[in-house]
Amino acid sequence: MKFDLYDNTGTKKGDVNASKEIFEAKINPDLMHRAVVMRLANRRTNVAHVQTRGEVTATTAKAFRQKGTGRARRGAKTTTLLRGGGASHGPRNVQNFSKTMPQKERRAALFSSLSVKAKEKAIFSLEGFDSKEPKTKAFVSLLAKLPKAKKYLFVLPERDDVLRKSVSNIPNVKIILANYLNPFDALWAEKICFVSDSLKKAEETFLTTDKK
Repeated sequence: MKFDLYDNTGTKKGDVNASKEIFEAKINPDLMHRAVVMRLANRRTNVAHVQTRGEVTATTAKAFRQKGTGRARRGAKTTTLLRGGGASHGPRNVQNFSKTMPQKERRAALFSSLSVKAKEKAIFSLEGFDSKEPKTKAFVSLLAKLPKAKKYLFVLPERDDVLRKSVSNIPNVKIILANYLNPFDALWAEKICFVSDSLKKAEETFLTTDKK
């Protein structure tokens, strides 16, 4: 598997070799779907929360006298039958929505996602960003010379504060470390760019059998 290689000026320089095991893997839509659902579930925040009748604060005085009215006896005002009372079977902020997947399935989902993008010719490589200080204007100029897309994912081999700060104000451009590659971000992007040695770093990370 080969991808187009661009230099730091945005000029196409040649090709770069990539692992067939990662970018020509069997495409499994079910695993990709489960991986995306897991990602969304794990970043979900519990907001909806109601009080039970034991948590509602209300007067303990009876609403009306017990006898002589012809009505049924009324107990606490915190009952779920009255407005202002507690709620029964309502949402609670202690619910756990997190999901998990085995490591082999997570990697298979990632390989499937990258293989889909490779099949769509949506992956390329960049030698680097030639700037010693954060320059959003310089990066936008470089981006204009790269393959066109509405959403970019730049994969870095290691932390690069200059590049991170240069793209922080650009909409629909994400950066991620190679060892944090995941199906959600891979499928989100229209174009994936592997910067510098990030292809090698990804292969070293995901083509091992050691548990992470």
